Amino acid sequence: MVEWESYEKTYSSVSLFASVNRFAEQVQLKGLRPRTVEAYVAVVRQLAAWAGGDPAGLAEERVRAYFLHLLNERGYAPQSMRQARVALAAFYREGLGRTEWRVFAAVETRDRQRLPVVLSQAEVRRILRAVQEPRYRVPLRLIYLCGLRLSECLHLEVRDIDREAGRLHVREGKGGKDRYVPLPAAALDDLTAWWRQHRHPTYLFPAMGPGWRATQRRTAELQAQVQGAKLQAAAHPMSTSALQNVWRLARAASGVSKPATIHTLRHSYATHLLEAGVSLRYVSQYLGHASLEQTLVYAHLTDASEAQTQAALGRLAAALSLPD
Repeated sequence: MVEWESYEKTYSSVSLFASVNRFAEQVQLKGLRPRTVEAYVAVVRQLAAWAGGDPAGLAEERVRAYFLHLLNERGYAPQSMRQARVALAAFYREGLGRTEWRVFAAVETRDRQRLPVVLSQAEVRRILRAVQEPRYRVPLRLIYLCGLRLSECLHLEVRDIDREAGRLHVREGKGGKDRYVPLPAAALDDLTAWWRQHRHPTYLFPAMGPGWRATQRRTAELQAQVQGAKLQAAAHPMSTSALQNVWRLARAASGVSKPATIHTLRHSYATHLLEAGVSLRYVSQYLGHASLEQTLVYAHLTDASEAQTQAALGRLAAALSLPD
């Protein structure tokens, strides 16, 4: 992912470069999603901050040196290197016409084949039980029970709940794709009870906003009223960082030692569904994967698959000893 913090102090001057501003307009005109536009522009701004000048004036060798810096000094993973390559190729080739540059073809980004961390059902239960406040517990439970990405969950709206069909409408997921996912009755009950506490006309998980800490000194009843009023008036959903901080504290309190993140709940959802016998095709559909190959990784993580394989091999071996 793009890292903004290390270059924060230099951004005010970087944003003055006409080439950077024009690139921001260029990627917006391509119809890319806002978050993608932000990520592309951040890559170019990082390059400008590293070079200490207008990136439009850099030679190809200087850009090559920057890629080596990202790889060797910043330790960029393949996904981050790929994002940097795509963004800078768009900046130089499409924006500045440097079509003869070969540096972008030289940057290879082979993904490391690593199995994702998966929590057992007991471990998921221990972590979520460590989360006391409903405004945090409900979205975390929903991420696990519906296999959502963090941003997908926090941007859910009231209109996305289909009570009759028992499903959620996930809008603008990864790649700008919509999908439906099954909504368990328990999760619907959670959402209903939580929404009744804030009754925001749009968001299921509205942001609390500034001034919340001051309410901690009030009585429990008044505190609940103030919380509900602030949530109902929220102008945007809860931030991802707020939920991530709660997750880290809950994982530490639970005693679960695995390096699990909120996204691990999505991995665990897929693995547990496969263990329960749900078809790989359906799991892939619920996750919003573009192909079954993306979902196959979870088949390597299921205890059920191993047990079924051993049972099948046992039957094959027994068949060998039968008389002809």
